[in-house]
Amino acid sequence: MAVATLPGPQELLQRTFTPALVREHLLPRADWRPFPRARDRAAWEALPTRARERVMAAAEPHLGTAWPALPATLFLEFRREGNRSRYEERHFARRNALMRLVTAECVEGRGRFLDDIVNGAWVLCEESFWGVPAHSFSPRFGDRSLRGRYPSAGLPDTDYPVVDLFAAETGALLAWTHYLVGDAIARELPVLTDRIEREVQARILRPFREIDDWWWLRNHPDHPTNNWNPWILSNVLAMNLLLEPDAALREATTLRAIAGLDAFLAVYHADGGCDEGTSYWGRAGASLFDCLDLLSSASGGGLDGFTLPLVQEIGRYIYRMHIGRDWYVNFADGSAKVALESNLVYQFGKRIGDPRLMAQGASARETAPRNAMRVASMARDLSSLLNDEELAAAAGAPPLIREAWLAGTEVLTAREREGTTEGLFLAAKGGHNAESHNHNDVGNLIVALDGHPVLIDVGVETYSRKTFSADRYDIWTMPSGYHNVPLIDGHQQRAGREFAARDVAGEVAEDHAQLSLDLAAAYPIEAGIRHWRRAVRLERGEPGRIVLREAYTLERQPQSLALHLMASGEVEASQEGTLRCAGPTRPLVVRYDPAVFSATVEPIAVEDARLKPVWGDRVYRVVLTARSPRAAGEWTLTMTAG
Repeated sequence: MAVATLPGPQELLQRTFTPALVREHLLPRADWRPFPRARDRAAWEALPTRARERVMAAAEPHLGTAWPALPATLFLEFRREGNRSRYEERHFARRNALMRLVTAECVEGRGRFLDDIVNGAWVLCEESFWGVPAHSFSPRFGDRSLRGRYPSAGLPDTDYPVVDLFAAETGALLAWTHYLVGDAIARELPVLTDRIEREVQARILRPFREIDDWWWLRNHPDHPTNNWNPWILSNVLAMNLLLEPDAALREATTLRAIAGLDAFLAVYHADGGCDEGTSYWGRAGASLFDCLDLLSSASGGGLDGFTLPLVQEIGRYIYRMHIGRDWYVNFADGSAKVALESNLVYQFGKRIGDPRLMAQGASARETAPRNAMRVASMARDLSSLLNDEELAAAAGAPPLIREAWLAGTEVLTAREREGTTEGLFLAAKGGHNAESHNHNDVGNLIVALDGHPVLIDVGVETYSRKTFSADRYDIWTMPSGYHNVPLIDGHQQRAGREFAARDVAGEVAEDHAQLSLDLAAAYPIEAGIRHWRRAVRLERGEPGRIVLREAYTLERQPQSLALHLMASGEVEASQEGTLRCAGPTRPLVVRYDPAVFSATVEPIAVEDARLKPVWGDRVYRVVLTARSPRAAGEWTLTMTAG
């Protein structure tokens, strides 16, 4: 069977992992032992008692489980109503249950979980589509008015297997099930292990090998790769390395995956910045780790991508965006609270020889998710379980670095003092408004005090049909009017690559860190902006402060000018010239010139299930309205701890 060849020149990984090197080092399928199988009792029985008990407690409720039904009408809710969460809840529940049952059988090894594993594997094989409704499309029956280039048919077209994130996750889960407990299943039911092999080939491996038009596999002018690329490829690699019996095809598929990863790396700047935001690093940079870890393991260390400088910088991104505890900088989609997969981050740091990244991972161990992931990723869970003792021994404080300037993605982070959350923290961005998971937020800033965000990026609501459609910027958290940037004569920023920061400069020094940029091009031409220079500066002094300065020139006298600030807590604005923004430890005091601005505070009810656990029942928008808007002017805001 032929494997389609990706076009384009040899890139970073392809130069590193040449066909000759892959052929030389890739272990035969029978010789690769990424984890102990269930029959390898010594390894599993060596687990600490607490770890074993945790696995059993997670799995035993699923003994005799009734697998959640996935009827066609539930699938259709996405097309009919725009809702994607009700189907996905059941979809992921099936997969999490199977993962827990398989892990428990490995730990216990008595066959007690096998019947339920058989039921779970069988029910997944019976599904018409392993992905989710939002990712389903059909070239034959799709309604292009609903889905554009990738039209949906409402229900899956079983004649066209779509390789999406969760189809690939499902295939990998079944491949790991086959590897870990397949011999025990096959003693009675070789028909099931055979079916797993055939379903994985038909639904994932053959379409991956033969179809070039997966948007996530290579860069298109209007759609660069994002987290879909390494996330899917990590699972394709697992399926291929675990199940492909043909050595030549296994090698060719590995090379195709390596070429695909080069497309992902090609959109990264040398600083490793992730324009998708911190939440998506867990399936972007972290999935790159998964891919490289699989390649290293399956070659006995002969294929080592962790020495590449770009890979190392991509790993370091996560601690460069850390505010404190589970709070992270959340430009783009994603939550300001991140449940870091601590073992993965620790192992990434270990592979690249970075003690700070290791500390970042180890310090998050106690708050890391334990068998509660929305998406079941068996390899990550097994690695976490088997390495938990090492991680516990390494636990300590996160690095809390003083500052980072990522010139490629134009993101600055800085805190008053390295190694502590006490005091002020600033994050600010330039960039453009066609970034992956974009919000219209050029020039946005986040200010935290004592490790808690006070001036915030709200984030993103629960995904719906509207989230990734032409109506995206109708969602209130997406447009610039709900970010910490100006509203200029009634005009918000626009979406598109041309709406970008200009003349961007980052500056870091012992006593300060600053980002300066021109916001003019982020707004439509109708706004009539000649220049709008913004500079935000963290000054490390006694006391420390953050200063926001803006100077602008417009083509005409504006009717209105305003500056918006989004706040996580109540804002006291009764004293002219002063905003007291509540925080858990003490308020952030924002001072402005009352001769320039009048202030109003708008409470915004938070009703979305994804945002409420982060911000509570409400957030607040401060609108500083210019009293006498002019065609040219400047103003300054200062922020200090209360």
